[in-house]
Amino acid sequence: MAEKDRDEQRPVTKRTTRRPGDTSRLDQPREAGRRLLPRIQMESDTFGRFAEDFARYMGTAQFLIWMTIFVIIWIALNLLGIYGLKWDPYPFILLNLFFSTQASYAAPLILLAQNRHDDRDRVAIESDRARDERNLADTEFLTREVASLRLAMRETATRDFVRSELRSLLDEMEERGYLRHDPSEPDLEAEVSTR
Repeated sequence: MAEKDRDEQRPVTKRTTRRPGDTSRLDQPREAGRRLLPRIQMESDTFGRFAEDFARYMGTAQFLIWMTIFVIIWIALNLLGIYGLKWDPYPFILLNLFFSTQASYAAPLILLAQNRHDDRDRVAIESDRARDERNLADTEFLTREVASLRLAMRETATRDFVRSELRSLLDEMEERGYLRHDPSEPDLEAEVSTR
């Protein structure tokens, strides 16, 4: 009975379920709420190719020439004021704004193109490393095989060694009389030595 009283005296703690987007825990990211503008879906490969093409074009002499022509025309038109029209007077603030905007777009595009180039280089380096490792393994295998063949060749009888042994056996057989040399038969020793 005393245990029952103790259980009744304990405060009851409710387990609450957390709602998505609840910010009471700082170690959990907040779920994205509703967007005002729709998210633009674009393939990263398509945009990456565009960035590479743009960065490649910005690094050409053609781009520099066209940009120089544009700036000269802009300044000339604003200094001369054809028909009294000067939309960007001497400090050329609007032209400066165009350059700033161009630079703010060019830098990330160039970095994106560089990152893609680095990724391609990394894949190529890994491929080269794997191919080099295979070549090294093949070379080591072939080196071991050549060494084992050399060792095996040392143990095999050479042609000169076999000839000398056969000659000594023929001489010994002739001495013992096991072999008679018939003048009508061709000379075996001469045949062996010519081969």
